[in-house]
Amino acid sequence: MVVKGKKQSISVYGDGPGDRAIERHTLSVLVDNEPGVLARVIGLFSGRGYNIESLTVAETNKELNQSRMTIIAVGTPAVIDQIRHQLERLVPVHRVNDLTEEGDHVERELALVKVVGTDEKRIEALRSANIFRARVVDSTQESFVFEVTGSADKVNAFIDLMIPLGMVNVSRTGSAAISRGPDKM
Repeated sequence: MVVKGKKQSISVYGDGPGDRAIERHTLSVLVDNEPGVLARVIGLFSGRGYNIESLTVAETNKELNQSRMTIIAVGTPAVIDQIRHQLERLVPVHRVNDLTEEGDHVERELALVKVVGTDEKRIEALRSANIFRARVVDSTQESFVFEVTGSADKVNAFIDLMIPLGMVNVSRTGSAAISRGPDKM
């Protein structure tokens, strides 16, 4: 990958003649909801030098005792394909979908953003939050906590706007994603 004239290697395998552009992929992974599954998935990534940009896990089916992991990973198409195939081989994994490859999907993130300020900065933070449809979920004389949801780009833009207005803390959920249309996972 070339960034401002500098060559950067993302993969432990380095850049090769067949490598293409670095891509961001959203993987939806259906797993057994049992101890150690998350550690096995993370171990697969860390053991091979892959980075997880975002990871969200929650139980989605109590009857079948299954959880869904939404993993955002970056790499060349070959690296992403390799990640997907290695995930499919793990025993507690039932299914892996590359939502980026499969087509349209809905992807959202939630962030709580604490902003401290008085007077004009306080008023400007409220105005800006309104533009982003961020909700005030806590308020004191000196601070606000805003809840903002949307794409990662929207959340990033809101955070960037709040920094000069007195942002002191951020807590983010990571992305949750699901395919569009009638098909089940």
